[in-house]
Amino acid sequence: MHRIISARALPEYRLDLRFEDGVEGEIDLAPLVGKGVFAVWKDPAEFQKVFIDPESHTVAWPGDIDLCPESLYADVVAAAPALARDKPGTGKGR
Repeated sequence: MHRIISARALPEYRLDLRFEDGVEGEIDLAPLVGKGVFAVWKDPAEFQKVFIDPESHTVAWPGDIDLCPESLYADVVAAAPALARDKPGTGKGR
């Protein structure tokens, strides 16, 4: 399982994520806004309430909203393959 160790909400419904293995990057969650449980995100302040769930180690929001860490990991890697493969301290990536 991929554990998220850092999550930060960014403008326009994007998240900056870092995983315990050093993979990090941004994902765009704007396509989810207004759909099902994500209807609360129509208020951008609700999206900003993101936190890391201490049990599942994934991102979550009040109201029992969370996202699968494996899917988030795959999205980060797909969005920036070269950056996501670089580990901290290698002098590559961010």
